[in-house]
Amino acid sequence: MINIETPTYYTATRKYNLSFPILESDIDADVVVIGGGFSGINTALELAEQGVNNVVVLEARYLGFGGTGRNGGQIMAGIGHDLEKIKNSVGEQGLRQIFEISELGAGIIKARIARYAIDADFRHGYGYLGFNERQANTLRQWERDFKSINDHDEIRFLAGSELRQIIGSDAYSSGLLHMGGGHVHSLNLLLGEAQALVGHGARIFEHSPALQVTYGERITVRTGRGSVRASKLLWACDSFLNKLEPELHARTINTYAFQMMTEPLSDELIERISPIRGAYSDIRPVIDYYRVTRENRLLFGAATSFIEHIPLDLAAWNRALMLKIFPYLKDVRIDLAWGGPMATSANLFPQIGTLSDRPNAFYVQGYSGFGVTPSHIVCKILAEGMLEGSARYDLLRSVKHARIVGKDHFRPLLLTAGKTVHQLSGYFNGRR
Repeated sequence: MINIETPTYYTATRKYNLSFPILESDIDADVVVIGGGFSGINTALELAEQGVNNVVVLEARYLGFGGTGRNGGQIMAGIGHDLEKIKNSVGEQGLRQIFEISELGAGIIKARIARYAIDADFRHGYGYLGFNERQANTLRQWERDFKSINDHDEIRFLAGSELRQIIGSDAYSSGLLHMGGGHVHSLNLLLGEAQALVGHGARIFEHSPALQVTYGERITVRTGRGSVRASKLLWACDSFLNKLEPELHARTINTYAFQMMTEPLSDELIERISPIRGAYSDIRPVIDYYRVTRENRLLFGAATSFIEHIPLDLAAWNRALMLKIFPYLKDVRIDLAWGGPMATSANLFPQIGTLSDRPNAFYVQGYSGFGVTPSHIVCKILAEGMLEGSARYDLLRSVKHARIVGKDHFRPLLLTAGKTVHQLSGYFNGRR
């Protein structure tokens, strides 16, 4: 198993020296949020900006301990992996509306950074990369799709020698440059957002895991040393739910992603890797993703493509993938390697809504590996639903959430089967 206490790039380079107390009393709130990652903090901040200031956030460990502090920091377009998977739930028009919504993420993040002067190393420049002609055709279609809803950012298809304008690798034959995307230090972004949230009057408690939830007109969440009683609850635990709410537990399954960080590289080598100092991913069903950091390091991540397993040596496993893309980095040292779980839904689309027969108990989960940017979109819409409702909230919560039967006993087998089907489908939708 992965040692989740292992330092990550994010914990090693955090700029905000924030810490919050343990809950040690019984308190009241308008909203109680369980989970101190992007989902919990973003939704709470959206509510606070709308005047709901009596919000309490409970985090079992420390802010960003989960997926928010274990990711690639990619700022990319989109919400789910393949929107066609949800077409039966929302129809053709709903699909178009969700596609338009999915382009909002980078703008939300940039506005948040500007409003609160958050120091999170945001940088523009994203490259979607293809290995073959099928993927090139997909990228050409993405160029048309993105341009149909975005007329202010540079979005450009590149092939052959032109690709060297954005990436220094012979592994790819095509790419799509999207200058509206980019990358960010996700933990510093979260901590800056948490600081802003406290500035609105909200309260955050760390090392205060929820142990029991009692539902009713007023919901009570008990921790080891205290409790919160609130009119509304938000479950925002994602892959760290730990079976606390059976209805939510049944709808996602945890897989794992792994990242590593190189030693600091020379300016010349960084320029060779990434002339735009950007973030990248290929477009296969299970992607490699990487970016250049402010400190001239390469942060590289991936997940297992077919067979669900945890590599014995994360650094060596990720390094082998990196060298397929950048063989000239063979002498570069790996300074850190880490990983963690990510909650995956059956249709690879985030889940929001309320629990059955509990209209004041909300939830958000199941980002399926794409959480940094989508969480800012989804949680803005979720906050609308927690206030007075909205058409956008009704649209997203209308997406059906399938139960994943047998997940507690056959998790590796189910994930291996799912990844195999996902990979095979890539041949038919231009992703392989």
